[in-house]
Amino acid sequence: MKYLSTRGEPATSRFCDILLEGLAPDGGLYLPERYPRIDAATLSQWRTLSYADLAFEILSLYIDDIPAGDLRALVRKTYTPAVFGTLEIVPLKPLREGLSLEALSNGPTLAFKDMAMQLLGNLFEYELGRRGAELNILGATSGDTGSAAEYAMRGKRGVRVFMLSPNGRMSAFQQAQMFSLQDANIHNIAIDGVFDDCQDIVKATSNDLEFKRSYKIGTVNSINWARLLAQVVYYFAGYFQATRSNDERVSFAVPSGNFGNICAGHVARMMGLPIKRLVAATNENDVLDEFFRTGTYRVRKGAETYETSSPSMDISKASNFERFVFDLLGRDAGRVKQLFRHDVEQKGSFTLTPQEFARIADYGFVSGRSTHADRVATIRDTWRRFDTMIDTHTADGLKVALEHLEPGVPMIVLETALPAKFAETIVEALGRQPERPAGLVGLEQLPKRFETMPADAARVKRYIAEHCAA
Repeated sequence: MKYLSTRGEPATSRFCDILLEGLAPDGGLYLPERYPRIDAATLSQWRTLSYADLAFEILSLYIDDIPAGDLRALVRKTYTPAVFGTLEIVPLKPLREGLSLEALSNGPTLAFKDMAMQLLGNLFEYELGRRGAELNILGATSGDTGSAAEYAMRGKRGVRVFMLSPNGRMSAFQQAQMFSLQDANIHNIAIDGVFDDCQDIVKATSNDLEFKRSYKIGTVNSINWARLLAQVVYYFAGYFQATRSNDERVSFAVPSGNFGNICAGHVARMMGLPIKRLVAATNENDVLDEFFRTGTYRVRKGAETYETSSPSMDISKASNFERFVFDLLGRDAGRVKQLFRHDVEQKGSFTLTPQEFARIADYGFVSGRSTHADRVATIRDTWRRFDTMIDTHTADGLKVALEHLEPGVPMIVLETALPAKFAETIVEALGRQPERPAGLVGLEQLPKRFETMPADAARVKRYIAEHCAA
């Protein structure tokens, strides 16, 4: 299996090369040359597998430069009840007939990012060990990616993490999860700005090829194909739990900010998983909802990005979105390069032609928007009717899911975090504190270790250079 860039870089790469690289040299994102198609017999066979063995089967279709025995050992080491709490790893939690939550948040940082990040940490350590190399991971987080990455990479041989986050714009719990880590290979940098400023610094640094190669810069954001690939697995796992035969279709509702989580659903659908709808749910930062309604992708500036009670979705420039647009436009790299490098970077937006916009229906995407009032009402209603407490992002997903229910088509809402991470809004909605695991009681009172910097790529690069040998 070879990988190509969404912007037309002529050279193709193998999986382990793009695992360590992140962005392609031309600034594009990597995708496989083709999506393997899964037939009905294979789907039936996969129904009986454990989550780890299902992960192996799916990943092995895309990874042919790691020996099969090693890859199987890596996924079995990753997906265990000891780490994720249950034998199913991602159990469905029925709310009512035809409507379920898929529990993705039982990992060490209580967010769905653990599902991919725990595997990514093991893959990094394995591949760096094979090469006798080191990697300096530069990432950006709006809340959950950072802690998931740091918990997955802490203590890993040959890996340092430099994680950028928007100063003061995460929940107290999210901030404490990251800043309380004292591991020498973890570096937290609070940027004076919004998440998109952090993400822009990561991309600018990755596009400085000389710096990237000299300082061995990699990424754990969902621009890294390996992370997105790991997320494809739980769409198959959710489908198998919600259905009895392969002639049934389901829909997935996904809280969406950076478009990585739902892009994994797009990949699963392209592989042949019987998905009827992929429902993208945004908060007040509704760039993606606007696109799916109008065909215009209009990024917002920092001053126009709302600070909301679902802060992990306070994103106005969805970095993974380019992968879907590449497929939507028939993998026309020249057109994609024009839209993202020219129109978005210079004008701040692009608009599809009517013919291009009409193709969206072929890919099953619909969308909707949720506000603070909506999520508080959804949290309250879900607690009252189903005796189930959900976090703010999952509430956005559930609110929009309810607008797209279809008779006879099960709707699976991806749970993206546990309520403990967003206690303030839970108290507002329910008048009570959410429970948290015993090991995380008092987290906010632990000593914190972080640096504060302006939104300046040169300043961040200087910090990296000072803290690692070139």
